[in-house]
Amino acid sequence: MAEKMMGVVYHGKGDLRFEERDIPTILDPRDAIVRVGMSSICTSDFHIRNGAVPIAKPNTILGHEFAGEIVAVGDAVKKFKPGDRVVANVETFCGECFYCKRGYVNNCVEGGWYLGCRIDGCQTEYVRVPIADNGLIRIPENLDYEDVLMVSCILPSGYFGAELAEIHPGDTVAVIGCGPCGYTAMMCARLFGPARIIAIDRHDERGEFALKNGWADVFVNTKKEDPIEVVKRYTDGRGADSVIEMAGKDESFQLAWKLARPNGVVSLIAMYEEDQRLPLPSMYGKNLVFKTGGVDACKDQMLVDLIAGGKLNTRPLITHKMPLNDIMHGYEIFEKHLDGCIKVAITPYER
Repeated sequence: MAEKMMGVVYHGKGDLRFEERDIPTILDPRDAIVRVGMSSICTSDFHIRNGAVPIAKPNTILGHEFAGEIVAVGDAVKKFKPGDRVVANVETFCGECFYCKRGYVNNCVEGGWYLGCRIDGCQTEYVRVPIADNGLIRIPENLDYEDVLMVSCILPSGYFGAELAEIHPGDTVAVIGCGPCGYTAMMCARLFGPARIIAIDRHDERGEFALKNGWADVFVNTKKEDPIEVVKRYTDGRGADSVIEMAGKDESFQLAWKLARPNGVVSLIAMYEEDQRLPLPSMYGKNLVFKTGGVDACKDQMLVDLIAGGKLNTRPLITHKMPLNDIMHGYEIFEKHLDGCIKVAITPYER
Protein backbone atom coordinates (compact mmCIF):
# COMPACT_ATOMS: atom_id res chain seq x y z
CA MET A 1 0.00 0.00 0.00
CA ALA A 2 1.28 3.47 -0.87
CA GLU A 3 1.66 6.13 1.82
CA LYS A 4 -0.17 8.89 -0.03
CA MET A 5 -3.48 9.19 -1.83
CA MET A 6 -5.50 11.81 -3.72
CA GLY A 7 -8.79 13.24 -2.47
CA VAL A 8 -11.29 16.10 -2.58
CA VAL A 9 -10.67 18.25 0.50
CA TYR A 10 -13.02 20.86 1.96
CA HIS A 11 -10.99 23.84 3.21
CA GLY A 12 -13.86 26.17 4.05
CA LYS A 13 -16.81 27.84 2.38
CA GLY A 14 -16.45 27.73 -1.39
CA ASP A 15 -13.02 26.10 -1.23
CA LEU A 16 -12.65 22.51 -2.49
CA ARG A 17 -9.26 21.19 -3.61
CA PHE A 18 -8.14 17.93 -5.17
CA GLU A 19 -4.91 17.21 -3.36
CA GLU A 20 -2.59 14.65 -1.82
CA ARG A 21 -3.30 13.27 1.65
CA ASP A 22 -1.92 10.58 3.95
CA ILE A 23 -3.51 7.13 3.76
CA PRO A 24 -5.57 6.51 6.93
CA THR A 25 -4.64 4.04 9.66
CA ILE A 26 -6.55 2.25 12.43
CA LEU A 27 -7.20 4.71 15.27
CA ASP A 28 -9.73 2.70 17.29
CA PRO A 29 -10.08 -1.10 17.67
CA ARG A 30 -13.54 -0.86 16.06
CA ASP A 31 -12.17 0.76 12.86
CA ALA A 32 -11.83 -0.73 9.40
CA ILE A 33 -9.79 0.61 6.50
CA VAL A 34 -11.56 0.26 3.15
CA ARG A 35 -10.02 0.60 -0.31
CA VAL A 36 -12.62 2.55 -2.28
CA GLY A 37 -13.85 0.61 -5.31
CA MET A 38 -16.55 3.08 -6.29
CA SER A 39 -17.80 6.32 -4.78
CA SER A 40 -20.17 9.11 -5.71
CA ILE A 41 -21.03 12.77 -5.19
CA CYS A 42 -24.06 13.80 -3.12
CA THR A 43 -25.99 17.06 -3.12
CA SER A 44 -25.08 17.40 0.55
CA ASP A 45 -21.43 17.73 -0.53
CA PHE A 46 -22.48 20.99 -2.21
CA HIS A 47 -24.25 22.06 0.97
CA ILE A 48 -20.94 21.60 2.80
CA ARG A 49 -19.06 23.52 0.12
CA ASN A 50 -21.62 26.33 0.36
CA GLY A 51 -21.15 26.66 4.12
CA ALA A 52 -24.66 25.42 4.90
CA VAL A 53 -23.61 22.51 7.17
CA PRO A 54 -22.38 24.02 10.45
CA ILE A 55 -21.03 20.70 11.78
CA ALA A 56 -18.74 20.21 8.75
CA LYS A 57 -15.05 20.58 9.57
CA PRO A 58 -12.53 22.22 7.23
CA ASN A 59 -9.54 20.16 6.10
CA THR A 60 -11.81 17.12 5.67
CA ILE A 61 -12.01 14.80 2.67
CA LEU A 62 -15.57 14.92 1.36
CA GLY A 63 -17.84 12.04 0.43
CA HIS A 64 -19.97 9.44 2.19
CA GLU A 65 -21.31 7.28 -0.68
CA PHE A 66 -19.00 4.37 -1.42
CA ALA A 67 -18.35 0.67 -1.69
CA GLY A 68 -15.04 -1.13 -1.64
CA GLU A 69 -12.83 -3.82 -0.17
CA ILE A 70 -11.61 -4.03 3.43
CA VAL A 71 -7.82 -3.98 3.73
CA ALA A 72 -7.46 -3.81 7.53
CA VAL A 73 -9.60 -4.13 10.65
CA GLY A 74 -9.16 -3.28 14.31
CA ASP A 75 -9.05 -5.97 16.99
CA ALA A 76 -12.65 -5.25 18.08
CA VAL A 77 -14.21 -5.71 14.62
CA LYS A 78 -16.20 -8.97 14.67
CA LYS A 79 -18.23 -9.05 11.44
CA PHE A 80 -15.59 -8.34 8.81
CA LYS A 81 -12.11 -9.29 7.69
CA PRO A 82 -9.66 -8.07 5.05
CA GLY A 83 -10.86 -9.00 1.57
CA ASP A 84 -14.58 -8.56 2.31
CA ARG A 85 -16.50 -6.42 -0.20
CA VAL A 86 -18.66 -3.89 1.62
CA VAL A 87 -20.89 -0.90 1.11
CA ALA A 88 -20.74 1.91 3.67
CA ASN A 89 -23.47 3.52 5.75
CA VAL A 90 -23.71 7.32 5.70
CA GLU A 91 -24.22 7.18 9.48
CA THR A 92 -21.71 6.33 12.16
CA PHE A 93 -23.52 4.77 15.13
CA CYS A 94 -22.74 2.70 18.20
CA GLY A 95 -25.89 0.56 18.21
CA GLU A 96 -26.10 0.64 22.02
CA CYS A 97 -27.17 4.11 23.16
CA PHE A 98 -30.71 5.35 23.93
CA TYR A 99 -31.20 6.60 20.37
CA CYS A 100 -29.65 3.67 18.51
CA LYS A 101 -31.78 1.13 20.38
CA ARG A 102 -34.87 3.00 19.14
CA GLY A 103 -33.64 3.21 15.56
CA TYR A 104 -32.65 6.89 15.73
CA VAL A 105 -29.09 6.29 14.59
CA ASN A 106 -28.73 9.81 13.21
CA ASN A 107 -28.80 10.99 16.83
CA CYS A 108 -26.34 8.44 18.18
CA VAL A 109 -24.41 9.91 21.12
CA GLU A 110 -21.20 8.62 19.56
CA GLY A 111 -21.89 9.29 15.91
CA GLY A 112 -24.30 10.70 13.36
CA TRP A 113 -23.14 12.07 10.02
CA TYR A 114 -19.37 11.74 10.38
CA LEU A 115 -17.92 10.45 7.10
CA GLY A 116 -17.10 13.27 4.71
CA CYS A 117 -18.42 15.85 7.15
CA ARG A 118 -16.62 15.66 10.48
CA ILE A 119 -13.98 13.08 9.55
CA ASP A 120 -12.38 12.14 6.23
CA GLY A 121 -14.75 10.58 3.74
CA CYS A 122 -14.63 8.56 0.54
CA GLN A 123 -13.82 10.86 -2.38
CA THR A 124 -10.34 9.45 -2.22
CA GLU A 125 -8.59 6.05 -2.33
CA TYR A 126 -8.82 4.70 1.24
CA VAL A 127 -11.28 5.42 4.08
CA ARG A 128 -11.21 4.78 7.81
CA VAL A 129 -14.69 3.63 8.83
CA PRO A 130 -15.41 4.00 12.58
CA ILE A 131 -17.51 1.37 14.38
CA ALA A 132 -17.21 -0.75 11.25
CA ASP A 133 -19.50 -3.53 12.46
CA ASN A 134 -22.39 -1.06 12.17
CA GLY A 135 -20.99 1.21 9.47
CA LEU A 136 -20.52 -1.44 6.77
CA ILE A 137 -22.73 -4.01 5.03
CA ARG A 138 -21.31 -7.06 3.24
CA ILE A 139 -22.08 -7.16 -0.48
CA PRO A 140 -23.70 -10.42 -1.67
CA GLU A 141 -21.82 -12.40 -4.29
CA ASN A 142 -24.47 -11.77 -6.96
CA LEU A 143 -24.10 -7.98 -6.70
CA ASP A 144 -21.37 -5.57 -7.74
CA TYR A 145 -20.47 -2.05 -6.62
CA GLU A 146 -22.88 -0.38 -9.04
CA ASP A 147 -25.77 -2.41 -7.62
CA VAL A 148 -25.25 -1.26 -4.04
CA LEU A 149 -23.55 2.15 -4.30
CA MET A 150 -26.78 4.03 -3.52
CA VAL A 151 -27.23 2.07 -0.28
CA SER A 152 -24.63 4.37 1.27
CA CYS A 153 -26.96 7.38 1.41
CA ILE A 154 -29.68 8.16 -1.11
CA LEU A 155 -31.49 4.81 -1.00
CA PRO A 156 -31.88 4.80 2.81
CA SER A 157 -32.83 8.48 2.55
CA GLY A 158 -35.57 7.59 0.08
CA TYR A 159 -36.72 4.69 2.23
CA PHE A 160 -36.72 6.89 5.33
CA GLY A 161 -38.87 9.44 3.49
CA ALA A 162 -41.34 6.78 2.39
CA GLU A 163 -41.40 5.14 5.82
CA LEU A 164 -42.11 8.45 7.59
CA ALA A 165 -44.90 9.20 5.10
CA GLU A 166 -47.10 6.42 6.55
CA ILE A 167 -48.13 5.13 3.12
CA HIS A 168 -50.98 2.63 3.02
CA PRO A 169 -52.09 0.37 0.17
CA GLY A 170 -54.24 2.35 -2.24
CA ASP A 171 -52.90 5.76 -1.20
CA THR A 172 -51.86 8.62 -3.46
CA VAL A 173 -48.29 9.75 -2.82
CA ALA A 174 -46.81 13.00 -4.13
CA VAL A 175 -43.01 13.23 -4.34
CA ILE A 176 -41.56 16.71 -4.86
CA GLY A 177 -38.22 16.68 -6.64
CA CYS A 178 -37.05 14.38 -9.44
CA GLY A 179 -33.46 14.24 -8.26
CA PRO A 180 -31.58 11.19 -7.00
CA CYS A 181 -33.24 11.20 -3.56
CA GLY A 182 -36.62 11.90 -5.12
CA TYR A 183 -36.23 8.85 -7.34
CA THR A 184 -35.27 6.60 -4.43
CA ALA A 185 -38.24 7.92 -2.44
CA MET A 186 -40.50 6.93 -5.33
CA MET A 187 -39.06 3.44 -5.72
CA CYS A 188 -39.27 2.87 -1.96
CA ALA A 189 -42.80 4.26 -1.78
CA ARG A 190 -43.74 1.48 -4.23
CA LEU A 191 -42.85 -1.06 -1.54
CA PHE A 192 -45.80 0.15 0.55
CA GLY A 193 -48.43 -0.45 -2.16
CA PRO A 194 -49.81 2.99 -3.08
CA ALA A 195 -52.34 3.26 -5.88
CA ARG A 196 -50.31 5.98 -7.58
CA ILE A 197 -47.15 8.02 -7.20
CA ILE A 198 -47.18 11.55 -8.58
CA ALA A 199 -43.74 12.99 -9.34
CA ILE A 200 -43.34 16.78 -9.31
CA ASP A 201 -40.47 18.73 -10.82
CA ARG A 202 -39.64 21.62 -13.16
CA HIS A 203 -37.84 19.60 -15.83
CA ASP A 204 -39.59 17.29 -18.31
CA GLU A 205 -36.58 15.05 -18.85
CA ARG A 206 -36.32 14.28 -15.14
CA GLY A 207 -40.01 13.49 -14.81
CA GLU A 208 -39.91 11.33 -17.94
CA PHE A 209 -36.97 9.44 -16.43
CA ALA A 210 -39.14 8.57 -13.41
CA LEU A 211 -42.00 7.42 -15.64
CA LYS A 212 -39.72 5.37 -17.91
CA ASN A 213 -38.27 3.47 -14.96
CA GLY A 214 -41.68 2.82 -13.42
CA TRP A 215 -40.97 4.83 -10.28
CA ALA A 216 -43.87 7.24 -10.87
CA ASP A 217 -47.29 6.92 -12.49
CA VAL A 218 -47.90 10.62 -13.14
CA PHE A 219 -45.53 13.53 -13.73
CA VAL A 220 -46.36 17.20 -13.20
CA ASN A 221 -44.09 19.94 -14.54
CA THR A 222 -44.71 22.90 -12.22
CA LYS A 223 -43.79 25.32 -15.00
CA LYS A 224 -46.68 24.00 -17.12
CA GLU A 225 -49.35 22.83 -14.67
CA ASP A 226 -50.55 23.56 -11.15
CA PRO A 227 -49.51 20.48 -9.16
CA ILE A 228 -52.16 21.16 -6.51
CA GLU A 229 -54.92 20.95 -9.11
CA VAL A 230 -53.44 17.83 -10.70
CA VAL A 231 -53.20 16.05 -7.36
CA LYS A 232 -56.78 17.02 -6.51
CA ARG A 233 -57.90 15.64 -9.88
CA TYR A 234 -56.55 12.22 -8.92
CA THR A 235 -57.95 12.27 -5.38
CA ASP A 236 -61.54 13.50 -5.74
CA GLY A 237 -60.44 16.94 -4.63
CA ARG A 238 -58.87 15.84 -1.34
CA GLY A 239 -55.13 16.11 -1.94
CA ALA A 240 -52.34 13.59 -1.48
CA ASP A 241 -52.48 11.13 1.40
CA SER A 242 -48.70 11.43 1.76
CA VAL A 243 -46.22 14.02 0.49
CA ILE A 244 -42.47 13.43 0.39
CA GLU A 245 -40.44 16.64 -0.03
CA MET A 246 -37.04 16.02 -1.62
CA ALA A 247 -36.36 19.27 -3.50
CA GLY A 248 -35.14 21.45 -0.63
CA LYS A 249 -36.31 24.84 -1.90
CA ASP A 250 -38.44 27.53 -0.23
CA GLU A 251 -41.21 27.03 -2.78
CA SER A 252 -41.12 23.23 -2.51
CA PHE A 253 -41.46 23.42 1.28
CA GLN A 254 -44.60 25.53 0.90
CA LEU A 255 -45.94 23.32 -1.88
CA ALA A 256 -45.57 20.21 0.30
CA TRP A 257 -48.18 21.18 2.89
CA LYS A 258 -50.50 22.59 0.24
CA LEU A 259 -50.50 19.27 -1.65
CA ALA A 260 -51.48 17.21 1.40
CA ARG A 261 -55.10 16.41 2.14
CA PRO A 262 -56.52 17.21 5.57
CA ASN A 263 -55.03 14.77 8.12
CA GLY A 264 -52.34 13.80 5.62
CA VAL A 265 -48.64 13.25 6.33
CA VAL A 266 -45.83 15.50 5.04
CA SER A 267 -42.39 13.86 5.07
CA LEU A 268 -39.58 16.42 4.86
CA ILE A 269 -36.26 14.78 3.99
CA ALA A 270 -34.67 17.52 1.88
CA MET A 271 -31.74 19.48 3.29
CA TYR A 272 -32.46 23.22 3.23
CA GLU A 273 -29.81 25.91 3.17
CA GLU A 274 -32.10 28.44 4.88
CA ASP A 275 -34.67 28.33 7.68
CA GLN A 276 -38.21 27.65 6.51
CA ARG A 277 -41.43 29.33 7.64
CA LEU A 278 -44.33 27.21 8.84
CA PRO A 279 -47.49 29.27 8.11
CA LEU A 280 -49.65 27.83 10.86
CA PRO A 281 -52.61 30.23 10.43
CA SER A 282 -52.87 29.36 6.72
CA MET A 283 -52.88 25.62 7.36
CA TYR A 284 -55.08 25.74 10.45
CA GLY A 285 -57.72 23.03 10.29
CA LYS A 286 -55.82 20.75 7.91
CA ASN A 287 -54.58 18.75 10.91
CA LEU A 288 -51.39 17.79 9.12
CA VAL A 289 -48.65 15.57 10.47
CA PHE A 290 -45.12 16.78 9.68
CA LYS A 291 -42.18 14.40 9.96
CA THR A 292 -38.63 15.46 9.24
CA GLY A 293 -35.01 14.70 9.88
CA GLY A 294 -31.69 13.48 8.65
CA VAL A 295 -31.88 9.89 7.50
CA ASP A 296 -31.90 7.20 10.18
CA ALA A 297 -30.00 4.70 8.03
CA CYS A 298 -30.56 1.60 10.13
CA LYS A 299 -32.20 -0.56 7.44
CA ASP A 300 -29.31 -0.85 5.00
CA GLN A 301 -29.12 -4.63 5.32
CA MET A 302 -32.78 -4.90 4.36
CA LEU A 303 -32.20 -2.62 1.37
CA VAL A 304 -29.26 -4.73 0.19
CA ASP A 305 -31.47 -7.83 0.54
CA LEU A 306 -34.20 -6.16 -1.52
CA ILE A 307 -31.67 -5.33 -4.23
CA ALA A 308 -30.31 -8.87 -4.21
CA GLY A 309 -33.87 -10.17 -4.47
CA GLY A 310 -34.69 -7.98 -7.45
CA LYS A 311 -37.20 -5.78 -5.60
CA LEU A 312 -35.15 -2.57 -5.91
CA ASN A 313 -32.85 -1.43 -8.71
CA THR A 314 -30.85 1.78 -8.41
CA ARG A 315 -28.41 1.11 -11.27
CA PRO A 316 -30.32 3.40 -13.69
CA LEU A 317 -29.39 6.35 -11.47
CA ILE A 318 -25.74 6.03 -12.50
CA THR A 319 -25.61 7.98 -15.75
CA HIS A 320 -21.91 8.89 -15.72
CA LYS A 321 -18.75 7.12 -14.68
CA MET A 322 -15.20 8.46 -14.40
CA PRO A 323 -11.96 7.86 -12.46
CA LEU A 324 -11.10 9.77 -9.30
CA ASN A 325 -8.63 11.77 -11.42
CA ASP A 326 -11.63 13.55 -13.03
CA ILE A 327 -13.82 14.01 -9.95
CA MET A 328 -13.79 17.80 -10.07
CA HIS A 329 -15.32 17.55 -13.55
CA GLY A 330 -17.82 15.15 -12.00
CA TYR A 331 -18.75 17.85 -9.50
CA GLU A 332 -19.46 20.23 -12.37
CA ILE A 333 -21.64 17.94 -14.45
CA PHE A 334 -23.55 16.70 -11.39
CA GLU A 335 -24.24 20.20 -10.05
CA LYS A 336 -25.27 21.61 -13.44
CA HIS A 337 -27.12 18.47 -14.61
CA LEU A 338 -24.99 18.44 -17.76
CA ASP A 339 -25.52 15.72 -20.36
CA GLY A 340 -28.55 14.33 -18.50
CA CYS A 341 -26.52 13.61 -15.37
CA ILE A 342 -28.36 11.98 -12.48
CA LYS A 343 -25.50 10.42 -10.49
CA VAL A 344 -21.77 10.11 -11.12
CA ALA A 345 -19.91 6.92 -10.19
CA ILE A 346 -16.26 7.55 -9.34
CA THR A 347 -13.86 4.67 -9.99
CA PRO A 348 -10.35 4.33 -8.48
CA TYR A 349 -7.54 6.76 -9.17
CA GLU A 350 -5.54 5.90 -12.29
CA ARG A 351 -1.78 6.30 -11.99
